[in-house]
Amino acid sequence: MDSGIGLLAATAAVRRLRPDADLVLSLDPDGMPWGPRTPEDLTGRALAVAEAAAAHRPDALIVGCNTATVHALTALRARLEPGLPVIGTVPAIKPAAAGGGPLAIWATPATTGSPYQRDLIENFADGVAVTEVPCRGLAEAVERADETAIDAAVAAAAELTPDDVTTVVLGCTHYELVAERIRAAVQRPGRPPLALHGSAGAVAAQALRRLGEQPAPGAPASGALTVLLSGREGALPTAALTYAEGRLLRQAAATRTAQ
Repeated sequence: MDSGIGLLAATAAVRRLRPDADLVLSLDPDGMPWGPRTPEDLTGRALAVAEAAAAHRPDALIVGCNTATVHALTALRARLEPGLPVIGTVPAIKPAAAGGGPLAIWATPATTGSPYQRDLIENFADGVAVTEVPCRGLAEAVERADETAIDAAVAAAAELTPDDVTTVVLGCTHYELVAERIRAAVQRPGRPPLALHGSAGAVAAQALRRLGEQPAPGAPASGALTVLLSGREGALPTAALTYAEGRLLRQAAATRTAQ
């Protein structure tokens, strides 16, 4: 679940690990973007989207959104667990800090500077130089697949990123869809290759662990794909097909239909 197509990264990661898994994608086009909403309003939207997914009786629910995890994870778990395990998306600060830094955390303005993110920095990046970078408009530009707006938002965030940064944490799931464009904007000539840390792979692996399942990337590509748009069954948004992750999901669903 997510407000929009930011969930593609984690969904594609699950698909790669378990091609046989049935997937339900629950988006909220009627309510997006969630970032500018109050925490209370965002939590209400997140609960509605989660309950739409829960009606399909999944084995687990992945909150494929950093902002929703920051503000709504406690409410989601209170509503749905223990019957439905809820897996949040946490910025990959711990593995990024293990490299020694200095590092930058690119996140939405709603997540940047939040007590949640500050706690993660304090707990996992103590002693490492950390710069929090608010990426205004980037998630929205990725959601629309607006190339010009993506370039402008990436360039603006890169300007706020110190030249000596060796690692960037992608603290919004939308950003993982344009990771290489971020790398190109931040990489400085003559500096070591920039390390990027997203969350999708770790979230997919954690979902399998919660279910006691093992990765089986060689399993038959038999998993179904259901898309919910503010609770209504529909199709992947056109913008999703701009990205490799969206095309992977469409291809897998088409393959299953052909079978």
